[in-house]
Amino acid sequence: MKTETVQPGILHTVAQVLLSSRPISWINTAFPFAAAYLLTAGTVDALFVVGTLFFLIPYNLVMYGVNDVFDYESDLRNPRKGGSEGALLEPRLHRLVVWAGVITATPLLVAMVWLGGTGHPWSWAVLAVSLFAVLAYSVPGLRFKERPVLDSITSSTHFVSPAVYGLAVAGAVATPQLVALLAAFFCWGMASHAFGAVQDVVPDREAGIASIATAFGARATVRIALGLWLVAGLLMLATEWPGPLAALLVLPYLAAAWPYRSVSDAESGLANRGWRWFIAMNYGVGFLVTMLLIWWALIRS
Repeated sequence: MKTETVQPGILHTVAQVLLSSRPISWINTAFPFAAAYLLTAGTVDALFVVGTLFFLIPYNLVMYGVNDVFDYESDLRNPRKGGSEGALLEPRLHRLVVWAGVITATPLLVAMVWLGGTGHPWSWAVLAVSLFAVLAYSVPGLRFKERPVLDSITSSTHFVSPAVYGLAVAGAVATPQLVALLAAFFCWGMASHAFGAVQDVVPDREAGIASIATAFGARATVRIALGLWLVAGLLMLATEWPGPLAALLVLPYLAAAWPYRSVSDAESGLANRGWRWFIAMNYGVGFLVTMLLIWWALIRS
């Protein structure tokens, strides 16, 4: 009987800790690193495995877990929280989630720095910026998430920096085409964050939280996101073939956000429908991006 009483509590705790890392979004940070490193280094080695594992779970646990801890009070007012779009962590789990992130991330970080060697010192700077952005987004005293525009820039850094780190540690050579690719990815990340912030305008204002959407308003923010996705598509036209084909991949995002281009602040919660489409589309678009990357690798081989 004692085991039956304790076990569900343990399982519930583990489930809550994992939920706080947003499993649905794990691929969004692991894939950019893995693809950038593999296509540059051309090999599956220890650093590839360790880096992919780090950006798959611990990175997300630190990023989203810390956010859920410090946003607990405001999340109580947000109907989206408590599921795949954000855990509503019980206060007793806050310290555990933070420590779980630190404990799982630290050994992998040490291994990445060691395996990366001294040949690519820029990779250390990129990794430092990436970790700083993860913490600065949520921790008190910095709270970049409450600094309009900087919030979208920081959020985009969360997803682009793993790719930049993969390129740096693998010794990639910067070219205009590569810069255009990363710039397109960055614009996509900013657009995604901005559009995602629209649905939270009402609860964020009630909680006194500033964001790009509370600062510019729901309608303007949706249009900013549309513009950034369009710029991302145009930038892809400057990449190596078959990269320009990826310009077409912004169309589903434009289609998902377009119906909300005139949404009012009071009805901004309706944008959650478009956001749910956005989350689903990421998997389909990610598959197509993978196919393009394989095509590019075959051309280069």
